[in-house]
Amino acid sequence: MAEVNDAIVTLEGVVTETSDDNDQKPSQDNVDGSGKSNASKKIRKKGSVSFKDVPETLTHKVKEKPVDEEALLIAGTLVLDAKSGRNLDYILGEKYVRSYLLYNKFYLRWTLYFCIAFNLILAIFEKPAVPNAALPYWGTMIMEFVCLGFFSFRLSHAFYFQYSKVFLKDAKNIVVLVVIILTLIDMIGYIVWTNVAPDSHPVRWSRALRPLFIINFPDGKQIRRAFRNIRRTVPDILNVLVVFLLSVLLFGLLALKLFQKRNISYPSGEPYFSNYFDSIWDLYVLVTTANNPDVMMPAYDKSKWFAIFFVVYLILCLYIFMSIVLATIYNNYKKNLKNEIREAVYLKRQKLAKAFDLIKVKRGSEDVVTHSRWKQLASVILPGKSDTLIDLLMKILDQDNNNVLNKKDFLNLSDLLQVQLTEVKDRLTLLEKHFPSVYNHRVSEYFKYVVRHRVFRYFFDFLIVVNAVFIAIDLDVADWFFLSIFAFEILCKLYVLGGKEFISRLWNLFDVFVIGAAFIATIIEKALGNTDKEVNTLDILLVLRVMRLIKIFGSVKRFKVILQTLINIGPSIVTYGGVIFVFYYFFAIIGIEIFHGYINYYGYGSEVKTENLFCGNIKLNNSVFYHEHYCNNNFNDILKALVVMFELTVVNQWHVITSGFVAVTSKAARLYFFSFHLCCVVIVLNIFTAFILEAFILEYTLQTVPKLESVVEAKIKELGLGIGMKTKKKTIQGPSGDQIELVEEEIQPEPDEPDGKPDDGDSDTDSLPDLSKEKGLKFHLKKNSRKKVEVLLQQMFQGELGDDDEGPPNNSDIENYKKKRKLTLEEVT
Repeated sequence: MAEVNDAIVTLEGVVTETSDDNDQKPSQDNVDGSGKSNASKKIRKKGSVSFKDVPETLTHKVKEKPVDEEALLIAGTLVLDAKSGRNLDYILGEKYVRSYLLYNKFYLRWTLYFCIAFNLILAIFEKPAVPNAALPYWGTMIMEFVCLGFFSFRLSHAFYFQYSKVFLKDAKNIVVLVVIILTLIDMIGYIVWTNVAPDSHPVRWSRALRPLFIINFPDGKQIRRAFRNIRRTVPDILNVLVVFLLSVLLFGLLALKLFQKRNISYPSGEPYFSNYFDSIWDLYVLVTTANNPDVMMPAYDKSKWFAIFFVVYLILCLYIFMSIVLATIYNNYKKNLKNEIREAVYLKRQKLAKAFDLIKVKRGSEDVVTHSRWKQLASVILPGKSDTLIDLLMKILDQDNNNVLNKKDFLNLSDLLQVQLTEVKDRLTLLEKHFPSVYNHRVSEYFKYVVRHRVFRYFFDFLIVVNAVFIAIDLDVADWFFLSIFAFEILCKLYVLGGKEFISRLWNLFDVFVIGAAFIATIIEKALGNTDKEVNTLDILLVLRVMRLIKIFGSVKRFKVILQTLINIGPSIVTYGGVIFVFYYFFAIIGIEIFHGYINYYGYGSEVKTENLFCGNIKLNNSVFYHEHYCNNNFNDILKALVVMFELTVVNQWHVITSGFVAVTSKAARLYFFSFHLCCVVIVLNIFTAFILEAFILEYTLQTVPKLESVVEAKIKELGLGIGMKTKKKTIQGPSGDQIELVEEEIQPEPDEPDGKPDDGDSDTDSLPDLSKEKGLKFHLKKNSRKKVEVLLQQMFQGELGDDDEGPPNNSDIENYKKKRKLTLEEVT
């Protein structure tokens, strides 16, 4: 392999870069209007030789000048940004870039995650605390102060490598700074308040702001993106919500005039539509169907004709307006999602283009990255990788096979880095590395063949069904047999796959959890002598394993779309779960400060003391809240408050929960519960529904359209370098002159293979791929159905772009820019 500094080029193919080192060093100040760094422009020294000065017949070898270290560091950082989707601006200078790289170190990022989580968890120990978990207020404040200290360090770190104007224009930084200041003010105020008047119910109002740290630090980009989508969607649905609320107000007025003076009351004796605000509240609850048909029955008993009022109201406000709200949210969600995809793709391309400009040289009339410069860049973005691997990556990027990378090739670099590439040593199991003669023995090979075969899996799936039947008929004598046989299956897979490949499969981890928990639970129960509970615990854990049968449905075509949708939306479910948690925590803290202590749980029945009857509050006497035994639904600590939040999200009986807190405070409490329902149920849950609809439609579309793959994936398949491909061997010359063993074409597995079917390594119903048989460098390609929704949409959009289309210089101008080019992303999705 030729060393970087010894790379030889000819003047017929290359114009040698001869600029001064100082001219090559880029800075944030010298970025022109096109968004490209002027540091990448080549300025020749006086008297230097250019290509046009030399006759075409003259050939002269010169050494290609290495890339300046600072430019190389910046270029490598930009490539890593494009790969990871990072979009934080920073000063393009060596010390600032190194500080930026430190900022993105995993240990600082995970320390931030820990501090955010710990800061939220403090609510468990703060007054009003979870029973038996209370800590002195000064103890929790010290821990909170430490967390705020790290947040401040993180913020100042980002300020160091960013221009002050860029830093201060970012609203996220301002929000974090303001929350830190407000929290410190609240802490000081609470200390004074507690010591001066401890019996006057001191309030820690800043605790409700803690979830803002999740949203506004750059490390929480997925949740921040979801909130940005919500923020962009809300203005578009306000018109529909305003019309809907006006309709509720109008029908509330009609209900008041129809029923107020007709001497009608609820069965409990409460007045029926006695005033305008009660009418509005009852009708809003009716839209959620929580009080249907209860709210209609008193009027319906009075006259059958009054049913027409409620039927018309529900048709208009529930079935029409709520459907329009969902349709509006879905339509705007799609638009905002596509804008997010556009911005992500353009940002990635712009970063790669800047990196290309920093290391390019001139070859004829074209700017290119030569092999020597590619090796220098690879040493930054892929440290420790072999020369063969680096050569292969360049070969895949080089679409024209001319041993250089032009800009069009270079823009595919982040897609290539996203594909997992392994060497032979990476695919060896621990046993194969240390005991190759034993692991590769003929008997061992036969055993591995059996375990990898799909029949092996079907046999154990059959045993799971048999186990479920045994538990269903309460025949527990065979529980230990099933537990042992399932443990044997896990050990077999672990032996064949090796630890790394074993844990990469979700169902294997699920099996280890269930079987391991069953063993531990039964051992503990035996040791404690709880033999009566042993069988119940073991049965429950073994029944969980029946869930493994779900994977079989993945091989049935009609179930495949549903299951693949569930798999692909998994990460986004976690993201939207985080969004819901932010709202939950915010409203839970506010609810604690407003309602804690008003309702308590003391049990029900004659054993309860007189002063503890009616949830400890006489105002709940004869209330539906107490009659339904809802006393545990209170805001006396953060855990109970979060449970109440979930119950309100489910909607059923949410008006009964509300009525309890209205009874012990005032009707103004309805505003709290109305706000929560509007934010979490009407807006956030509908946006989540829109995401599921979009994901399902995308999955269904991909079943009927030609296979979608990136340029990089197509080249990998052309070379036959994917895991599981049976290929014809071919040797070619790599960019450095070394020989690389490739293939002529990809061929399908022969019928004499274990199941006669190809496998992508992801399926749990086909035979397990034998990675130990894969030779050389191999890429782990995933099927379309195994890709995240965002990745698929990015690939669709990239297919619409021109080779050099980098988008607008500023992503905020994307709406105007997209009008200049024809987009077909809408037609695909």
